[in-house]
Amino acid sequence: MPWSNQNGGGGPWGGGGNQGPWGQGPNRPRGGRGGPPDLEEIIRRGQDQLKNVVPGGFNGGVFVIVGLLILGFILLNSIYTVQPDERGVEMRFGKPKEEISMPGLHYHFWPFETVEFVKVTEQQQNIGGRVGGQSNAGLMLSGDQNIVNVQFSVLFSVTDPKAYLFNVENPANTLQQVAESAMREVVGRRPAQDIFRDNRQAIAADVKNTIQATMDSYGAGISVNTVAIEDAAPPREVADAFDEVQRAEQDEDRFVEEANQYANQVLGKARGQGAQIREEAAAYKDRVVKEAQGEAQRFISVYDAYSKAPEVTRRRLYLETMQDVLGKSKKVILDEKNGQGVLPYLPLTEIGRPAQSGGTQ
Repeated sequence: MPWSNQNGGGGPWGGGGNQGPWGQGPNRPRGGRGGPPDLEEIIRRGQDQLKNVVPGGFNGGVFVIVGLLILGFILLNSIYTVQPDERGVEMRFGKPKEEISMPGLHYHFWPFETVEFVKVTEQQQNIGGRVGGQSNAGLMLSGDQNIVNVQFSVLFSVTDPKAYLFNVENPANTLQQVAESAMREVVGRRPAQDIFRDNRQAIAADVKNTIQATMDSYGAGISVNTVAIEDAAPPREVADAFDEVQRAEQDEDRFVEEANQYANQVLGKARGQGAQIREEAAAYKDRVVKEAQGEAQRFISVYDAYSKAPEVTRRRLYLETMQDVLGKSKKVILDEKNGQGVLPYLPLTEIGRPAQSGGTQ
């Protein structure tokens, strides 16, 4: 080759036939000082150490290692933890055991025994299409032949984990179907106005009782806590017409309230005036009766005095009558004997005026 002639046959880097590109041959022993470690030597030393550690040598130790790994895997799958909001149901060859695993660390013989976890805290199941959306899942017919779109939710908790797992194939789906059926049954017996605003609480209570009775008959191990009607509205195709009806009913209620308020005001005023007239009449009656009784008593007293002294009584009556008559008349009295030479002053401008009560002129 060309480099053989130039380098004396020592290869492309000018060395001897056993030299490499860095001045040493490829067959030089490795592992010495300054050289890279020998991989075969490392493997050989590891095998020796493994033989000393594993009983039976390296070939027998492989089975021991594999057995330990399998045992560790079994132990790892045999220990399980139940969370505070869960309950565990152990099964031996697919058959559930009687006891229920409470929260904490537990052990079972895997793979002969397995465990299923059930969440027992309160859960929510939303049912029905959202009002105004594209879904028709919440459409149902009311008792007065109106279509309403109802969205409601069911809050439930698991009371029997074993029954929840094994008595019903799909408890959540079954609960949803039962809730929809119960809501349709209850709404179908009532007018649409009840579900819209008048009687939602009674409807929710009836639906809750119906769902609970049905799930108990299935043995689902579910306790229905609350049924909440979140929204109810007519279908969007007739929503405007229903809104007009609602506004008309609100106006009707407002007019009725205003009329009742006016009627109460007028009636109260009339009752007050009637009570006032009755009180005045009663007062007038009492006054007239008392005056009549007083006059009668005075007449009786005068008669008694007249029967005892007729002349004196007649004179006293005469004087009292004249005093009463003359006391209310206009008069001027001149004494002829003592009035001579005296210029009488007559206030002629005052004669035409009415006399003051109790005064004389």
